[in-house]
Amino acid sequence: MSGSSTMIGEFFHSAMGHAGPTAAERPEDRLIARMQFWRTLLGIVAAVWLVVAYPLAVGGQDFFVGKLVELGISCGILVVGSIVGIAAFLVAGTPERRRTFSRRLLGPVVSLLALALGPGLMWLSFATITGDLASEGDLKDFYSSITGPGITAAILAFFTAVIGWLIGLAVLIASIPYTLVIAYTCVFSCFRTADVHQLLPALLSPLLVWSLFTFQLINGPDVAAPPEVLYTFMLGGPLSVTGLSFWEVRRLRTHHGITLRTALGR
Repeated sequence: MSGSSTMIGEFFHSAMGHAGPTAAERPEDRLIARMQFWRTLLGIVAAVWLVVAYPLAVGGQDFFVGKLVELGISCGILVVGSIVGIAAFLVAGTPERRRTFSRRLLGPVVSLLALALGPGLMWLSFATITGDLASEGDLKDFYSSITGPGITAAILAFFTAVIGWLIGLAVLIASIPYTLVIAYTCVFSCFRTADVHQLLPALLSPLLVWSLFTFQLINGPDVAAPPEVLYTFMLGGPLSVTGLSFWEVRRLRTHHGITLRTALGR
């Protein structure tokens, strides 16, 4: 299995002309990595604390369904925001740098596809469970066209609906933690955009978090918390991420000589 994975990886690298960043473009900075880790961890702890400390704004079932929808939309925002940010970075570079960056897109592309898979699986499994994808009546009509109307078609439709419901439930249960883990990984690594250039995660992170903040502001609060607590929590994430990004850009410039102008070849 390990050999097959290596061969597949080498195939994709060859097909995309992948060439990783040089050591000068992607220096190892453990302080930046630690700061990114603690920022992400504290954000998760704060989100869990807010839900535990205050009553929900809606019922438990509505909260769960709403969270599934919100998770899917948030993943969509992250995907779109990342594509826009990466595209803007590529367009701003010189033609030579643009070609170099394009050959390094394997990591971000794989991350984007992995994140998009989660909401897709959740939607498909939820539609199967609720019968929106294919109701028992639809299945009965299908089997009637094959076996003819009667008890056989009804039995086949019933068992197909039951099996589909069980499979849909299993996929839904599995897709939720998968999506959460993938979303955390993508946010922590900023969709592996450091594979393109070390400066790109710092430039892209504020765009993603402020996009999510705007969505949360429009969507409304999940808990009945006091406004000062709620908005402090909502603003804390984007402001801390933006501040950390400014610090990271400054550190890359002062300690490693990496600037936006040199990154773009200008």
